[in-house]
Amino acid sequence: MTESPQPPVRVAIACGGTGGHLFPGLAVAEQLAGRGCAVTLIISHKDVDQRAAESISGMDVLTVPAVGLSRGGEMIFVRKFLQSYRAAAKRFRSYPPQAALAMGGFTSAPPILAARRTGARTFLHESNTIPGRANRWLSRIVHRAFVGFPTAAGRLHNRNVTITGTPVRRHFRAREAAICRASVGLDPARPVLLVMGGSQGASGVNQLVLQSLPLLASRTPHWQWFHIAGPGDAVKVAQAYKGLGLKAVTHPFFAQMELALGAATVAVCRAGASSLAELAAMRVPAVLIPYPAATDNHQFHNARAFEATGAARLLEQKTATPEILIQLLSDLMEKPAVHAKMQAALAPWHTPNAAEQIVEAMLAVVGARAGQAAHTERRSTPSPDCTTLDRRAGSGPSGLPLSGHRRIGRRVADQAPIAAGRIA
Repeated sequence: MTESPQPPVRVAIACGGTGGHLFPGLAVAEQLAGRGCAVTLIISHKDVDQRAAESISGMDVLTVPAVGLSRGGEMIFVRKFLQSYRAAAKRFRSYPPQAALAMGGFTSAPPILAARRTGARTFLHESNTIPGRANRWLSRIVHRAFVGFPTAAGRLHNRNVTITGTPVRRHFRAREAAICRASVGLDPARPVLLVMGGSQGASGVNQLVLQSLPLLASRTPHWQWFHIAGPGDAVKVAQAYKGLGLKAVTHPFFAQMELALGAATVAVCRAGASSLAELAAMRVPAVLIPYPAATDNHQFHNARAFEATGAARLLEQKTATPEILIQLLSDLMEKPAVHAKMQAALAPWHTPNAAEQIVEAMLAVVGARAGQAAHTERRSTPSPDCTTLDRRAGSGPSGLPLSGHRRIGRRVADQAPIAAGRIA
């Protein structure tokens, strides 16, 4: 008698809001899809998410309201949080996941709570050196956590933390620079300075580079630029290059970052963890200008970790001047030994198997639970649901020890949605 094939494992990944959450989530999703899993990506209405969604195939995509907590905006936060929770809960009632992964940001919190109430195993990944508020909160109730930087592990309230590095999509790999330059409209034979401010651009970085251009134009006329300026500054930036007669390609947003990085000799950029992981994967030396308003100043700490190993140069926005920037760039662009040394220092920061590690750990937990359920069913004993198992002392159904914050986790996961109006 031929056994019927097993249905695919269903996994939800909440990764919307910023490129730093989205792109590592996509890397994990690609691994899951490659193993035959049914993946649902949960993203926001923001442009970076919607642009990326246009190229996604073979996965379900659920768009939920963006959720951000700011001083004075608590009521808006609560309303959008509930809307996001309801949207995820509605999807999960008809299509319940067996596992759910949060990639950070408050946009990921409501879907994880909704998935937990359906009995899914829940996980999170924290890319930055200092975990964000959403992940610090979620770490109390998820079954397992993964981190990109070792320093983040001790800042999460979970006893099951694995250091994996930050996942990057599979097309971020060594590429022929000349081919990449030609494909983006640049001269294949001339060095390229890549300027980018993250998924939405960065006015502070743009302004510093524009202030430096007159001097750079006179000193380094053989350089060319690929500048991702963001929607607000793209026209102004393009006009500045044109006015100085410089060879430059500018975009408000650019989806094919593997081509931009493949074309680059050196980069000037912010210090989000996802960007740093992509720089390491492509071995692109960089001057990092951390976003000064980042929560807990985490971009500064990300950049300092890279600088401490020689993998980047750190330039704080508050002390940056065109002269300092030009000197740092000249060393990296014009001195082959300095350039090569930084490329070598970037190599240890690349963790090519990060997504694979996360996927294997998640599927192992789901598989262990399924095996236990099958064993219980054979014994004809009613199987308790996920929430009941999590409240017991000792180990969870996967064999992993439970968090030391069971009481807090139970209150957040079970009581908060009900207190908000029985939204489940």
